[in-house]
Amino acid sequence: MATSQAGIFITFEGIEGCGKTTQSDMLYNYLIGQGYPAMFTREPGGTPVGEAVRKILADTKHKDMLPITETLLFSAARYQHVNQVIRPSLEEGMIIISDRFADATVAYQGFGRKVPMDLIRELNQVATWGVWPNLTVLLDIDPVLAFERLRGRLEQTSQDLDRIEQETVEFFRNVREGYLQLATDDPARIKTVEAAGDPDEVHQRILDLIRPHLRAYGRPQKINL
Repeated sequence: MATSQAGIFITFEGIEGCGKTTQSDMLYNYLIGQGYPAMFTREPGGTPVGEAVRKILADTKHKDMLPITETLLFSAARYQHVNQVIRPSLEEGMIIISDRFADATVAYQGFGRKVPMDLIRELNQVATWGVWPNLTVLLDIDPVLAFERLRGRLEQTSQDLDRIEQETVEFFRNVREGYLQLATDDPARIKTVEAAGDPDEVHQRILDLIRPHLRAYGRPQKINL
């Protein structure tokens, strides 16, 4: 359940190549265009500490990283992120859009890496400070199609796959299974959206999910940043 707060906390989840970054950016631009006090952030990241941790986690030099080490790094970045950015911004009445949050640790490290769920739940409880999304948009896509998208995007930008992106299709099938299980367990918060369609069509589906939260939030308002 989401904690009591003045703002709205919206997270985007899904496997690599599902379109999270595109859709979260489209939603952010929509909200800004409508006059809402919105901000975009990401995990790991969102703070100088989090961005430094992100580089470590993505670096292919660290292929020997153990699953629990990976889990602890994600949790450390999240702890900093919530304390320094998310919680204060929600208290100010901001609408926060985050590319990933604690559900990713359950899906990736729990279902993907097989880290014990009891440990993940304990770490998430500490790292989130009791802050939880009002709405989570789960962009669901077949891993094979997601990989095709991912490789096509990287070819256009001349980038290489990072450490996690280099995982097998089977790994991402397990991660997807984790996300779908989370959606089954918490249908009020986690809304699954088919991600394989045209980006504008996907965006419209997401807006349909967001509108009830915006009505509850009220008219766009300016705040002191």
